[in-house]
Amino acid sequence: MRGEGVSADTAAANREVAKARFVEKLAIGLADMGWPRMPARVFATLMVSEDGRMSARGLADALSISPAAVSGAVRYLDQVGLVAKERMPGQRRDSYRLYDDLWYASFLKRDRMMKMWSETASEGVELMGSDTPVGRRLAEMGDFFDFFAAELPVLFDRWHERRRAAGL
Repeated sequence: MRGEGVSADTAAANREVAKARFVEKLAIGLADMGWPRMPARVFATLMVSEDGRMSARGLADALSISPAAVSGAVRYLDQVGLVAKERMPGQRRDSYRLYDDLWYASFLKRDRMMKMWSETASEGVELMGSDTPVGRRLAEMGDFFDFFAAELPVLFDRWHERRRAAGL
C-alpha cells in the first residue's frame, strides 16, 4: 500500500506549513494597512489558533520570536482592543486571547477615541480661531469624527441584528 497517497503525518505537516504561510500572508496584509509587523504576526497567529488563545511562550515558539517581542506586540493589540491578557485557573503563566466579537470591541474602543479627537479638535478651533485656515481644518476634523461617532452606534446595532438573524 506504499505510495498510495499521503501519510497522515505528511498531511499534518503540509497543513502546518500552509497555516504558517497563511499567518504570514495575513500579517503582511495587516502591515500593508499600517499595523506594526510584529503585532500583525501575533494577531494572525491568534486568529488561526484553535481557540483564539495562546501563551506568550506558545506565540514566541510559533513565530520564532523572543518573549519580549511577544510582550510588545500584545501590548499594542491590547491598546487597540483586540486581545486580552488572562490567567487560567491553576496556571502560573498569562495567556492572550482574542476578544469575543473582537471587531465590535475594537471599533467600540475607536468610538471613544473618535470622541476624544473631536473634543481635541474643538479645543484647537477655539484656540486658533474658527476663521483661520488652521481652525477650519480642525473644525473639519471635529465634524468628521462627530459624524462617525454618531453613526457607529447605528452600525453596531445593525451588526448585532445581523448576527442574531444568522443565529450567531
